[in-house]
Amino acid sequence: MAAKQASETAKAKRLFGQRRETAKMLRVGLYARVSTHDQKTLPLQIRTMREYATKRGWEVAVQINEVGSGAVERELREKLMAAARRREVDVVLVWRLDRWGRSLADLVVTLKELAELGVGFVSLTEALDLTTPTGRAMAGLLSVFAEFEHEILRERIRAGLVEARRKGTRLGRPLTAAKKAAQIRKLHRAGISKAEIARRLEIGRTSVRRILAPDVTP
Repeated sequence: MAAKQASETAKAKRLFGQRRETAKMLRVGLYARVSTHDQKTLPLQIRTMREYATKRGWEVAVQINEVGSGAVERELREKLMAAARRREVDVVLVWRLDRWGRSLADLVVTLKELAELGVGFVSLTEALDLTTPTGRAMAGLLSVFAEFEHEILRERIRAGLVEARRKGTRLGRPLTAAKKAAQIRKLHRAGISKAEIARRLEIGRTSVRRILAPDVTP
């Protein structure tokens, strides 16, 4: 009888011929970000994300708190991405999408990399959960919108260039050094070094050498 029960227990631990594995506790990386002028929401973000992770049965492996302003580079976010590349986290959890991405294009790029690494992504405010099929479908829509935004920007740039040419506006870098050619030659004849000329006139050394090149005799 005991042997029969043991056999039935062993069978119950197998599914379609494969041994059932104990559910693994996922490791989550938390990312909180606030502006330099408004840091009041930081405790709220952290508390909300930790409560959510506890409800999902996730273990907090990494917590990043970043303070910055505007759409500047998110340097500490890169530390969390590095942890994902080292397979130290299974899921990235943020309070809101704009806390994570500098722009729609940046958001799509980072989410795509996380997906390729097999790392999930959850944003609480938008209820975006890329660990589910529905969430992954939403990520696909974000990619479409990012390409649409990029195409609009390209069209605006092209239209701006056409309008500038129509008005006769000179395109490209201003000819700052060329306007100062006479000063450059005068200072050089006075025995001033090229490096010093560049410093005084606030132009590049290469520009100074290029303008003086015809004056150099073999």
